[in-house]
Amino acid sequence: MPSSEPLHVESMTAEAEADWEARYQAGSTRWDRGAASPSLERWLEVTALAPGARIVVPGCGFGHEVPALAARGCKVIGLDVAPTPVEHLRQRLAADGLAAEVVQADMLTWQPEMPVDGVYEQTSLCALPPEQWSAYERQLHAWLRPGGELFACFMQTGRDGGPPFHCALSDMQATFLEERWEWRDELGRTDHTNGKFEILRRLIRR
Repeated sequence: MPSSEPLHVESMTAEAEADWEARYQAGSTRWDRGAASPSLERWLEVTALAPGARIVVPGCGFGHEVPALAARGCKVIGLDVAPTPVEHLRQRLAADGLAAEVVQADMLTWQPEMPVDGVYEQTSLCALPPEQWSAYERQLHAWLRPGGELFACFMQTGRDGGPPFHCALSDMQATFLEERWEWRDELGRTDHTNGKFEILRRLIRR
């Protein structure tokens, strides 16, 4: 009997695309700062990645971090499931004369052509329900080369439900296990005006 898994994955992808696209069409993008997050600068202060590094920005949205990284000479892939921010980001890059790849795809199924050097994870993990965190961790591990860097902004909401979902540090340590990830740096936090904040960590893929 043929497996129903491909159809199930396609259904989940279509549902996610419709959900997030509706938010963009309605202008319900309160998570968007209108500029690159200060978390990005904190990573760039400590990263061991060299200019020209291949970096994925999953759940990039309007993608302020993508042109910021491209302007520094990184080879960036911006990834989002919704078509509106993808098209917006492509137009912005063209207007700014910057080169980056922008892909519309589900981050739970997409794979890069080759392993990358870094992943800037700010908005995707907290957008996923906790039952999908392990699947996302496997994706991040597969994307990165051994020794590659995952810069993670673990959202702290202090409440149940989401998105964004509360990414308690104990849950993150249970998801990003020591045998697969080296927890390298504690880099403080980034605050939001709504009372939420992100704990910043740099993890190295084993």
